[in-house]
Amino acid sequence: MSLTTTPDTARHRAEHRTSHRNPRLRGNPWWTLAAVSIGVIMVGLDASVVAIANPHIAADLHATLSDLQWITNAYMLALAALLIFGGKLGDRFGRRTIFFIGVIGFAAASVGIGLAGTVAGVIALRTVQGVFGALLMPATLAIIRSTFPADKLNTAVGIWGAATGASIAAGPIVGGLLVEHVNWESVFYINAPIAAAALLIGALSIVESRSGGSHRMDIPGITALSGGLFLVVFGLIKAQDWGWLAASTLGVILAGLLAIAAFVLIELRSAQPLLPMHLFTNRSLSIGTAVVVINFFALFGTLFFMTLFLQNVQGMSPVEAGVRTLPLSGALMITAPLSGVITQRFGPRPAMAGGLAAVAAALVLLSDLGADSGYGALWPAFVLLGAGIGLVLTASSDAIVGNAPMDAAGVAGGLQSTAVQLGGVLGTTILGSIMSSRVGSVLTGELTGAGVPAPAAAQLGAAKELVAQGVTPPVPGVPPALSEAIATGSHQAFMAGLHTSVIVAAGAAAIGAVLALFVRTPAEPVS
Repeated sequence: MSLTTTPDTARHRAEHRTSHRNPRLRGNPWWTLAAVSIGVIMVGLDASVVAIANPHIAADLHATLSDLQWITNAYMLALAALLIFGGKLGDRFGRRTIFFIGVIGFAAASVGIGLAGTVAGVIALRTVQGVFGALLMPATLAIIRSTFPADKLNTAVGIWGAATGASIAAGPIVGGLLVEHVNWESVFYINAPIAAAALLIGALSIVESRSGGSHRMDIPGITALSGGLFLVVFGLIKAQDWGWLAASTLGVILAGLLAIAAFVLIELRSAQPLLPMHLFTNRSLSIGTAVVVINFFALFGTLFFMTLFLQNVQGMSPVEAGVRTLPLSGALMITAPLSGVITQRFGPRPAMAGGLAAVAAALVLLSDLGADSGYGALWPAFVLLGAGIGLVLTASSDAIVGNAPMDAAGVAGGLQSTAVQLGGVLGTTILGSIMSSRVGSVLTGELTGAGVPAPAAAQLGAAKELVAQGVTPPVPGVPPALSEAIATGSHQAFMAGLHTSVIVAAGAAAIGAVLALFVRTPAEPVS
């Protein structure tokens, strides 16, 4: 769909043309695109690069599975809660200003993570990373829209999207190289030179822009949304320790759902809502949003555990594990642009439904993996998974933004980005809790089945947090045969948890594929 020029946009383009500073760079659309694309690369990398670093963070900082979930989720949760709010701040205070604040804050938080030295410090600074990421991400797209002429805008947005997708896909490879040849802290330090490049090019090229009119900050709305999402995620993660039906678990999750319900009521009554609820009266937009959540639920949830499987169960190095994910990344990069062609000709329905069907099939294949399975059992599933994710990625954008009113295109784009992060949070949270619960229920039996004496197996049952990461509990001084039996039983318990998790994810993808069949083709922007 085409994105139109607003009076605000036209005014700033005129300012770009008449600016006397750095006439070759100031306001130059392509240099501006380079600057903001470098910025989004940081955000994309940090969504996936940490997956490869997780086993080493756990070993160095003695992190539990719950800790690793928070290290992943704190970042994506802050992004999910604040992306739309960050866009509003850019509209009010200037997109260039907010972009620079976001880049500087993101880089500073990244360096802080490497220096933190404690799990609590890493989690806290991952949250700060997400907050600043939520400032810079929406500003990048708004800057592009205010800089490019209408006939080149879709091309620029496509390049911006490719930079985002490529950075997410490259995360495991980049992370593997850095962790193996430097240390896990370097996957965060790398953001400092990336930020420096974005700031240097951006300072020379980006011209300030902001929207006219008043922009009331919806503080009650953002508070209710952030609090609600946090409580739901907190309850889901703690369920593996408290029990799924424990009063504390259900109480925290219910409190979160009530806060989200309060957010909806606040938005319905607000004159300037953070997220206009009337958008969801469009069936296709609502389904498109749900499909994005399911798509990234499957991607990030699966990636979280497959990196633990490759490194801790199969004993691969970080680089070897990253290389093993190349079929996923490669297929995604091929099918994402192909999905655009399919969507332009047939609408978003075929690519979305077919993509999620491929994701479901891939996850079913992964449910048949064994602890000692060769790569031949893994790469076909990765190809299917990446291909499916890529098909949905582009088509869902058309389903969401294409079915939104033209004056709400920016909010709809923010909604899609929020759905991506929310899907990642739910994937690692729900599937992680399922993994931990399943491991806890089968660990003692798997250990005894592998030849560990029942009394020893009962004692080792308390080590489910380690086993849920694919790590064999250390038992010094035992005979080699018993040590081997402990490793075998632990790995079998991990695989049981993995199988249950991917089957749940496959079921979610199958439901999403059916939902996608009800998406309409937006012939024209909705007015």
